[in-house]
Amino acid sequence: MCGLAGFIGFQNNLQLAEGANRCQKHRGPDNQSTWNDAYIALAHQRLSIIDLSDSANQPFHKDELVIVFNGEIYNYKELQAKLIAEKNVSFITSGDTEVILEMYRHYGEACLNEFTGMFAFAIYNKINAALFIARDHFGIKPLFYTQIGDAFAFSSELKTLVGIPGFNKTINKKSLVSCLNYLWVSGNETMFDNCYKLPPAHYLKLAPNQKARMERYWHLNDKATLSAIDAASIPEAVGHTIESAVSRHMIADVPVSSFLSGGLDSSLIAVLAKRINKNLSTYTISTSAKDKQVEKMPDDEKYAQIAADTYGLDHHVIEISPEIVRDLPLMVRTLDEPIGDPAALNTYLICNAARAQGAKVLLSGMGADEIFFGYRRQMATLLAMKYNRVPKFLRSVISGTIGLMPVKVMGKGIKLTRWAKRFVSFANLPVDETYMRSYSYYDSAELKNLLKGDFDQAIDALNAEHKTIFNAQFKGDAVNQMCNTDIHLFMLGLNLTYTDRASMAASVEVRVPFIDRHVITKAMEIPGQEKYQQGISKYMLKKAAEAYLPNEIIYRKKASFGAPIRSWISGELKEMVDSLLSESSVVKRGLLNYPMVKKIIDDDRNGVEDNAYRIYQFLTLELWCREFIDKNFTL
Repeated sequence: MCGLAGFIGFQNNLQLAEGANRCQKHRGPDNQSTWNDAYIALAHQRLSIIDLSDSANQPFHKDELVIVFNGEIYNYKELQAKLIAEKNVSFITSGDTEVILEMYRHYGEACLNEFTGMFAFAIYNKINAALFIARDHFGIKPLFYTQIGDAFAFSSELKTLVGIPGFNKTINKKSLVSCLNYLWVSGNETMFDNCYKLPPAHYLKLAPNQKARMERYWHLNDKATLSAIDAASIPEAVGHTIESAVSRHMIADVPVSSFLSGGLDSSLIAVLAKRINKNLSTYTISTSAKDKQVEKMPDDEKYAQIAADTYGLDHHVIEISPEIVRDLPLMVRTLDEPIGDPAALNTYLICNAARAQGAKVLLSGMGADEIFFGYRRQMATLLAMKYNRVPKFLRSVISGTIGLMPVKVMGKGIKLTRWAKRFVSFANLPVDETYMRSYSYYDSAELKNLLKGDFDQAIDALNAEHKTIFNAQFKGDAVNQMCNTDIHLFMLGLNLTYTDRASMAASVEVRVPFIDRHVITKAMEIPGQEKYQQGISKYMLKKAAEAYLPNEIIYRKKASFGAPIRSWISGELKEMVDSLLSESSVVKRGLLNYPMVKKIIDDDRNGVEDNAYRIYQFLTLELWCREFIDKNFTL
């Protein structure tokens, strides 16, 4: 796990590369180096995980090729053996970086589908000045790029590119709409025009006097190939696939630890990891009793301790007590984009605490909900399909009654009312729109009223993006359509994004065994009707887990990896809300219409609506503008 950057065609390529090393040092505190010729300058920041020797430092060059690489290739030993046997390759290091370089030398872009892991890398040919950039199958590792005139730059973090002279800070309208509607930025654009993310499962080729060429190298199979006849054997197959993935993810020359929330996903990962590392350390987040009461948060510590005691884990509980007024601006800069999910702060705090105790690698249960159908909004969408069959007049009565119900009484949140209000807001729509609205915070009319200026085209583009992805694959299988949409939107745009930035800010590598190519392929072969049975979400994963975990953990109530945001908005962040979202501040920024912002704040404070996440994202957006728009940062 590292950071990288490259610069072509600037007057000061090497100076920019050195600046990138300073800007991204947190991604690789163990070594920062550069390499350059007359055409390109490459920068690399190393967090040493595999082959800790200096010989594996990057940029790594061998013969005519130079590589900078961020990530891990978990099957690199098998590929190394293949190269030795088939191509008679001699290796000078014992890590995965040289394996990538040699695989590319001998197999070209076809090498990408040989890799099992997470990666973003660039390989430069010193003879013909050709550049090859690639990103892993699901976008676990980031890669941003931009073109300024005839110059080209790429990096692991957006803030690095923002520091380049001549960078265009014009806000991308669709990305602005996305960050308000979802709380994160969807697609392959960034918050700035003319700056992009290399899409997952894509590579880009660039050579002098040639137009850059981008190609997709892999597609997820869109057929759920396992039939009802196979249903009895699915849990065992799923279990073996996950076992293999966890085993691969344990490869390291430093100790590997794990998150542990006490839920199904992280517990399964930890228990399987414990089989390989008998001294496995695990880390759980705890929150104060006051925050739990306001937020109605789950008691993760209790279930995590059950798992730790049952399996003899070296367990650590970390209580979240952020100085949120201080930490929120730091987190906004860390994330590069205005992401309104406070889980990012959780991730940073737990990674930072784990790093202080010596942890350098943490396993995460992320991805299981997306691919095995575990989110409440997924189930809510299925419920909405049934709700639509209720007579219209009766639905109107239900909706009107729920609309009168408060979401908070005497400072205590009413979770059922929050969910009911959200449900009736989208339950009458077609299934693809229902699913989009299930994790949206506005409908199109509200977005037009909220945003200042003409955003009709951007709103239409966001809606079209979701519709296209939802309907692209698994037609006739609504469950897998939702899972597939989450893989391409929610998992990519939110979960993987904040996990990478927040963990790397603490100089910690987070590995995600459920987002292993073989696990996702297996999960998406399972028909939707097998993933959700008897009202039980993640049915096949839970059946598979019965071979490893007690039912008390497998079938516990679903808990989210959240933070006490409602407590913060009504407490510690109240003054910041009044300051940053004052009329003068909102009008000066010129992005949002103040009357609607004020109504959203007032409705939340009066207990009429649960608008905590909307307000938190307003804060995040304003802080992001102050950091990335108002400041003149240079590398």
